[in-house]
Amino acid sequence: MNHIAILLTVFNRKEKTIKCLRNITAQSLPADTKFDIYIVDGGSTDGTVESVKTQFPHVNIKTVDGVFWNRGMIEAWKMAEEKKRNGCNYDYYLWLNDDTFIYKDCIASLLRVSLLKKNRTIVLGATVDTQTRSKLTYGGRDKTGKVARPSSDDSPVPVIMMNGNIVLVPHSVYKKLGTLDPYYTHARGDFDYGLRARKAGIELWQVGHPLGECDAHEHIDAWCDPEIPLKKRWKLMYRPNGMPPMEIFHLENRHYGFCIALKHYFTIHLRCIWPNLWIKAGKANINKLHLI
Repeated sequence: MNHIAILLTVFNRKEKTIKCLRNITAQSLPADTKFDIYIVDGGSTDGTVESVKTQFPHVNIKTVDGVFWNRGMIEAWKMAEEKKRNGCNYDYYLWLNDDTFIYKDCIASLLRVSLLKKNRTIVLGATVDTQTRSKLTYGGRDKTGKVARPSSDDSPVPVIMMNGNIVLVPHSVYKKLGTLDPYYTHARGDFDYGLRARKAGIELWQVGHPLGECDAHEHIDAWCDPEIPLKKRWKLMYRPNGMPPMEIFHLENRHYGFCIALKHYFTIHLRCIWPNLWIKAGKANINKLHLI
C-alpha cells in the first residue's frame, strides 16, 4: 500500500484552491494507493475554508492566521505527523501549491520515478502555463537556474534545485532531512530543502514530462518596481513575500558561503534603491540565487 500525505498552504485563492483539490481527487491512482490531504489556511477572508469544508469534507484543514507558505507547509506536515502518531503511517509526503493544477497522471508518474530510484530521492513535477500549456514555469532547476526541459523519451531528468509546486518526498528522505526549515517564512524554504538534500547525498529527479499547470509571475516584483515610491518598496522588500534580506543571507551563507551571501545582502538593498539599473541591464525579472 502506498499511503501519501498531501500538504498544501492556502490563502485567499478560493477558486484556485477548489480547482486544485478537484484535480487531486480526479487522479488515476495506481492500485493500492491512497492519500490524505492536509491544508493550512493563512486566514483567508474569501470563504476558502468554508468552501473546502463543504465540498471536500474528508480534507483536514486548519487556520493559522498570518502564516505564509513555508511555515504553513511545516504546520501541514505536523498535522500529518499527528495522525501518524495515532497509527497512520505515510510512505510519501506530496507538496502542492494551491495554484497548481495537476494532470490525472501526476501522482502515478511521481510514484513511478520514486520506485525507479528505490524511494531514496526527491521527485519533482514541472508545470506549464495555463494558456499555451507549452511554456515551462516551475519545477526542478538546472545549472542555469531555468526549469529543466522534459526528456525526449520521458526518462527522469536530474536537477540541482527545486520549486515547491509539485514535490514528492519519500519517508526515507523525510527521516534524513526532516521538515522544512522554519527560519524561512514564505519562499526559499523549497530551495533550501533541495540544497540540503543534495548535501546529504539525496538526488533530485524531475519526471520526464510536465505534470500540471501553474502560471508564472511575470511582472516585476513590487519591491524593485521603479513605479512604486522608494519608501513603499523598502517596506515591501522586508515582507515575507518580498525579498527579505536576512532570509536570503541565511540561505546563501548556508549553501554558497559567506562572501556570496554578503554580496547579495548588499545588492538586494541597492536594487531596491536603484531598480532602473537592473532594468537597463536587462535583468528586471532576475531574483534567483546567485543572480540578484
